[in-house]
Amino acid sequence: MKYTEVEQKYALSDPEALKTKLKGLHAVPGTATRQIDSYFNAPHRDFLKPEVVSEWLRIRESDRGASANFKVWHPIEEKIKTHADEYETAVEDPEAIRLILATLGFTPLITVDKTREEWIVPGLVAVAFDTLADVGTFVEFEFKGAADSIDDATEQLDAFITALDVPLGERITRGYPHMLLGRDH
Repeated sequence: MKYTEVEQKYALSDPEALKTKLKGLHAVPGTATRQIDSYFNAPHRDFLKPEVVSEWLRIRESDRGASANFKVWHPIEEKIKTHADEYETAVEDPEAIRLILATLGFTPLITVDKTREEWIVPGLVAVAFDTLADVGTFVEFEFKGAADSIDDATEQLDAFITALDVPLGERITRGYPHMLLGRDH
C-alpha cells in the first residue's frame, strides 16, 4: 500500500482534548509548520469539470522543504471517498516545477495556506492538526500501519478513532481545496 492513502478528516473545536489523549498513547508530537499548497489544473482535462472532484495536483512548500503530489481519490464518482492513490516526491526547486507546469499549460487553481502540527502514533496513525485562516481547525487521521487491504486499513483506522473516545466534531468528506473553491465535492 505504498502509494495508497487512507485517511479521515474531522472539524475540531477542542484540539487540546485530543492532544491530551494522544499524549496518553505515547504519540510523538511534532512542531507546527506553515504549509502553502498550490493546486493546479491540467490542460488536457479539467479536474473541476466532474460533479465530484477526484484529482488534485499540488506543490507544497513548508519550513521542511517542498514536494510535488498527485492524488486520485476513489471511488471516482462517489462523494464520500475511501482512499486515494497518492504519488508524492520531494522537490528541490518548487519554482522550477511551477514554471514547468505553466510551460505545459497547467493553470493555478487555488492556494491553501495552513498551519499543520503532526503527531505520530508509531506504526499506526499520523494525526495532523490543521488550522486554515478564515476556515477553521481540523484533524486528519492517516493510516500508517500494516494492512492487507484498503478495507483492513479503514477498519483499523476506524477502530483507532473510536477508541480515542474524544469529541471530534463533524466528519469532513471534502478537501481543503474543495472548501476554498466553494465545492461540495
